[in-house]
Amino acid sequence: MNALVAPIVHAFRPMASVDVDRIILIERAAYPYPWTRGNFVDCLSSGYSCWVAEIGTEIVAYSILMAGAGEGHVLNCCVAPDWQGRGLGRQMMQRLMSSAPDYGVETLFLEVRPSNAKAIDLYDRLGFEAVGLRRHYYPADQGREDALVMRCDL
Repeated sequence: MNALVAPIVHAFRPMASVDVDRIILIERAAYPYPWTRGNFVDCLSSGYSCWVAEIGTEIVAYSILMAGAGEGHVLNCCVAPDWQGRGLGRQMMQRLMSSAPDYGVETLFLEVRPSNAKAIDLYDRLGFEAVGLRRHYYPADQGREDALVMRCDL
């Protein structure tokens, strides 16, 4: 039995440029090779589907979806480290997946580090399947790490 109780996300809302400073802090805490401020600003200015999850007034998770030609690409989905393990990643992905058809998306793709077993397990449970491997995709301490490409038909 898991003693952690999944929090109820009080609000999903579109990401705004004023959120980027808080999101950068989460990104830097969550990843050894975080996105830059420019990555987030570019996604917002390009009109990608960018969302945050809040509990109270605290941003606890965010996601970014790029869509086109019937396909969607999950560019980023992150939960603040202090909030991980409580079902927020699942909630964020379910929210992203349920809204993807609004952007004309029929099939979702994402990349994940093969070393990220928890994320792969989550994506498997959400209906994603491994469809390929991108060699030397991610920066890593010892050079580069491959990316597992996963797909989910909606």
